[in-house]
Amino acid sequence: MKLRSAPVRLAARLLLPVLAMLAAPTANAVPSFARQTSMACEACHTVWPELTHFGRVFKANGYTLDNLKQVRGVTAQREEILSLASLPPLSLMVQVAYTQLATPLPDSAGNGASQQNGTVAFPQQISLFYAGKIAPHAGAFIQLSYENASGSLGLDNTDIRFAGLKVLPGDRSLIYGVSLNNNPTVQDLWNSTPAFGFPYAASNAAPAVPFGAQIDGTRGQDVAGLSVYAFWNESLYGELGVYRSAKQGFDGALDSTTAGGVVSGIAPYWRFAYEHNWGRHSLEAGVYGMTLKLFPEGQVLHGAADRFQDVAQDLQYQYMGDKNLFSITATRIHEKQTLDATYAAEGSDNLSNDLTTTRAFATYYWKRRLGGTVGFFATTGTSDMTYLGGATAPDTKGWTAELNYVPWLNTKFSVQYTGYSKYSGLSNNYDGTGRNASDNNTLYILGWLSY
Repeated sequence: MKLRSAPVRLAARLLLPVLAMLAAPTANAVPSFARQTSMACEACHTVWPELTHFGRVFKANGYTLDNLKQVRGVTAQREEILSLASLPPLSLMVQVAYTQLATPLPDSAGNGASQQNGTVAFPQQISLFYAGKIAPHAGAFIQLSYENASGSLGLDNTDIRFAGLKVLPGDRSLIYGVSLNNNPTVQDLWNSTPAFGFPYAASNAAPAVPFGAQIDGTRGQDVAGLSVYAFWNESLYGELGVYRSAKQGFDGALDSTTAGGVVSGIAPYWRFAYEHNWGRHSLEAGVYGMTLKLFPEGQVLHGAADRFQDVAQDLQYQYMGDKNLFSITATRIHEKQTLDATYAAEGSDNLSNDLTTTRAFATYYWKRRLGGTVGFFATTGTSDMTYLGGATAPDTKGWTAELNYVPWLNTKFSVQYTGYSKYSGLSNNYDGTGRNASDNNTLYILGWLSY
């Protein structure tokens, strides 16, 4: 329940032993937050990684709330110059998965044979997190991951923050801060935006939605962004930032051979949202977007560039009962593509294209142990076979259903099924070899452990 005045809210967050009786935190739910705050996961999550209102406030405050013994330094003027936890906020996450397609994919040798079906990923992913306080007003969520698909270790989602809190006249609060991050929307407070939206885990052995907007995960771990934000009275949120190419695996300046292209200059990002809390209910509505100019791969880094303008809306509703938890998340992303560079190089049929993605999901849990999610996704857009690599259109539509068992708050077992009614523009024979959209229907079984 939302606390009614800023001074009371501030005092409550300092009284951790009392709050611990209520019962964690995060952007992606890791146990180091629970160790740091001495609070169980249900304080900041419905069921991880979905955040509650308290979890969103914790994130906006820079992950700095703590209840650990500190190593402190104080000047002669009684100014604090060091506040370092006696234990570092580290966590480990392991995912083990099994994937089965309705029909195996064709063998890459092109001899008419099929790939192996029934793929085990052991592990699918292992992640090490530094997640928590760094200094009195600074904290971080830093994820280092080994992924089965690439067989490599690299920097994953990262959000480093400096934050402050002011109590304003009229018992209003103002949380303000700066975020340095590597994935547009990873810093967002709600689970309706792409970086931490459903599905929270997916198979890396199955075909995914083939086309997506730049803000919809395409630039994850490919850019570095710096943004400033403010959260007024735990209700009204605003953020402005800029992103620039920051490729991994490069030890010098980027050039025309850079995989995925290079952002021209800086890409502005913006986000505005309003959240209303009453009783056990919470409702958020917002808008977000970014504008990005990109030199395509293979083009020298001057002259014409492709322009992508993404504008999105999102909605999130939560109900938190003693036994029943229910939430709805939805987003719609529209991207306007002006392909000056690609069109000039004869890499597209059209100078301008549109791409629209819509997703909506409903989640229910009973006693935070048994639950599930069901919803739909759809991507539509302009037909451009040259730009889309031979696909008739970007149109891809389907649904996802997931059942979850959470025996402990840091352990989740999931069975997920994804069905497609259209893939790359067609329902039947979308690739010219007789493969149908429904052949990509995917059964995905996941064990997800965090410590």
